[in-house]
Amino acid sequence: MDDRGILENKHILVVDDEPDILETLEELLSMCRVHTAGSFEAAVELLKTNTYDAAIFDIMGVQGYQLLEITRRLNIPTLMLTAHALTPENLKTAIEKGADAYVPKEKLVDITLFAADVLTARQQGRQANAGWFSFVRPVFDKLFGLNWRKTDQDFWDAFDKRK
Repeated sequence: MDDRGILENKHILVVDDEPDILETLEELLSMCRVHTAGSFEAAVELLKTNTYDAAIFDIMGVQGYQLLEITRRLNIPTLMLTAHALTPENLKTAIEKGADAYVPKEKLVDITLFAADVLTARQQGRQANAGWFSFVRPVFDKLFGLNWRKTDQDFWDAFDKRK
């Protein structure tokens, strides 16, 4: 999951309502050409006028799920980033809506690993679920409890088969 060279000069859209998160992501993704937006409206304007290799969206403060719908139509690999929407239900929703990854903000420092995994998977014509999910599953198990997947067992069994 560590092929970060794929990120070199990629055009990435980062959308979050927290300026410090935008600044941190710009620094972490310094090998990329990063555009940032602090609102849904600003992100839509950037999507209208630019082409992106990937997008990273906060879920809550910037209408991340609505932005995800747009990037899915544009076939832009999208990583969802969250602290406040960190629940099994939001994880499932993000996957169902087509997010390529769902990253807890506590793993922000590893964003290049997630982004590289997503781009590599897309380049190979597959979903990135195996890489990013195995990397953050221990976080989900710790936050949600070891049996959190049992409430939606059929969904998670199907998810595991797609990996």
